[in-house]
Amino acid sequence: MKLVKYQVCFSLLSCLVLNGLGHTQTDRPVHVLELDGVINPVALQFISESLDKAEEEGAECFIIQMDTPGGLMESMRGIIKDILASRIPVIVYVHPSGSRAASAGVFIAYSAHVAAMTPGTNIGAAHPVTLGGQADSSSAMMEKVTNDAAAYIRSLAEKRNRNIEWAEQAVRESVSITESEALELGVIDYVVPTLDSLLSVLDGKEIDLDDQTYVLHTKDAEIITVAMNWRFRILDKISDPNIAYILMLLGIYGVIFELSNPGSILPGIIGVIFLILAFFAMQTLPINYAGVMLILFALVLFLLEIKVPSFGLLTIGGVVSMLLGSLMLFDSPEPFFKLSLSVILPAVGATAAFFLFAIGMALRAQRKKPKSGAEGIIGEKGVAIEKLNPEGRVKVHGEIWNAMSDTPIKPREKVKVSEVLEGLMLKVEPLEK
Repeated sequence: MKLVKYQVCFSLLSCLVLNGLGHTQTDRPVHVLELDGVINPVALQFISESLDKAEEEGAECFIIQMDTPGGLMESMRGIIKDILASRIPVIVYVHPSGSRAASAGVFIAYSAHVAAMTPGTNIGAAHPVTLGGQADSSSAMMEKVTNDAAAYIRSLAEKRNRNIEWAEQAVRESVSITESEALELGVIDYVVPTLDSLLSVLDGKEIDLDDQTYVLHTKDAEIITVAMNWRFRILDKISDPNIAYILMLLGIYGVIFELSNPGSILPGIIGVIFLILAFFAMQTLPINYAGVMLILFALVLFLLEIKVPSFGLLTIGGVVSMLLGSLMLFDSPEPFFKLSLSVILPAVGATAAFFLFAIGMALRAQRKKPKSGAEGIIGEKGVAIEKLNPEGRVKVHGEIWNAMSDTPIKPREKVKVSEVLEGLMLKVEPLEK
């Protein structure tokens, strides 16, 4: 009888322990990071910090909800390293409908423990491109880059047991497929319409994590959405090529204004801040330094036009140099790393207009007749106070001057100032003459 009681107690205790363990696993939250945009150093830092935080808080898994056209190879490799070293499962989910995992996004999807897509999405086109104005962009160099990328994605496919053949085609031939084709070819694991449905199908799935079996408990799990905070949003926005370009021009203008008007202070401070932000953004972009030099040369030409009038030749050269430099500034065939013409043309036009306005003001100031001093009185009209034969006094602008004339002038006769002699004596002549 006692044995039966012990068996019953043991069974109840076992059920309570197992139930408690299961309850603890189910209560672990799921962190969902929203990645919408280019893969760059900002995205790398955002994912790395968020993944570390999810591990520290004991998350059940980490889901990257992704929509990306691709990005920089170095940033992509950094993200993949973090995923491969993660202590919790990482799931890549291409969502919402209309999203894509292109270029670098393919590699990231292949590196995840689980890859899923929503209906109406696509994946592929992972052929590498030459970024950053590399010295050797020949076919031999591109073949090396392509072979390296193909070997990298093959290793990821083997590790995650995904379609190796298609992965290599995506790199070498830039093929792209829909979510249903990706599921059929074994490129991804699931096609699900919503995040809740993804958590349902993941529940109970066994994952190989550091050579150990990890069972996911995601059904009805708490979802913690990880969005970019204001710091990452600002860094991400200024990493846009168009924003970086505008910041660089504004920074240069501010510094030029401060140098030409010492003591203004505010333009110089704002200019330096803009330049620092522009330099930060440019370290995340494929810069062509020939483009930077052409833009700086254009500004030098504009400044020289103010000092050395060339009848517009220096200004024309500056406009051409700035236009070419702007077009060459970011060296990439990818559209998201290129400057928009809708930004370049207004920027070049506004810069040229500003300097032309400054040049026009300078020329008008040079040609304008002096209104004060000895030179300012030449050509002015007055009246003789007394007879000039040859010297006497005249009244000009309500002031009495000593004057002389080669022609005798009668009192109250109107005169015109023709010259200023030594000792502030005016040389005048009859106005009728």
